Amino acid sequence: MRNDFELRAGLEALLVVAETPLNLITLAGALEAPIGEVKKEIDALVADYEGAHEGAGRGFELREVGGGWRIYVRQTHDWAVRQLVANENPSKLSHAAMETLSVIAYRQPISRGQVSSIRGVNVDSVVRTLISRGLVTELYTDLDTGAAMFGTTQMLLEVLGINSLDELPAISPYLPDQDGIE
Repeated sequence: MRNDFELRAGLEALLVVAETPLNLITLAGALEAPIGEVKKEIDALVADYEGAHEGAGRGFELREVGGGWRIYVRQTHDWAVRQLVANENPSKLSHAAMETLSVIAYRQPISRGQVSSIRGVNVDSVVRTLISRGLVTELYTDLDTGAAMFGTTQMLLEVLGINSLDELPAISPYLPDQDGIE
């Protein structure tokens, strides 16, 4: 049986890495602890966070939302997060990612194989990166070939500061037609 400190520390560890609220059943299962004990420790964490700094609380809080628990920035400290985000340099795309993104933007819908054919290299990992950054998405699966067909997202338009792909500069006449791509 774990002591209160270990259970509480385990809860904090889970809540820090959680991208979505975690319900008591999930938390209890992950910690292999009774639900009642987990609830008691959650309540203790809430009280600890709220009572810190003579009742002013910490820079974060534990909230119950959407049927689960999650750590959030305390609203009174949003200013600090805004400062970080405003001052942080956005990560740049590699040259390979920019080329791949350009091919997808101009030729969408397009398969990985077609992009690879145009670029002359395997683009699997680059496409995964573009998907993870929210710039590219899988539109559908081609019924004839079974290939996933990709296109750009609304986020790309926002990043580029344009309203539609029609605003992109004219494509070079030296690229092959999409029909000629295998």
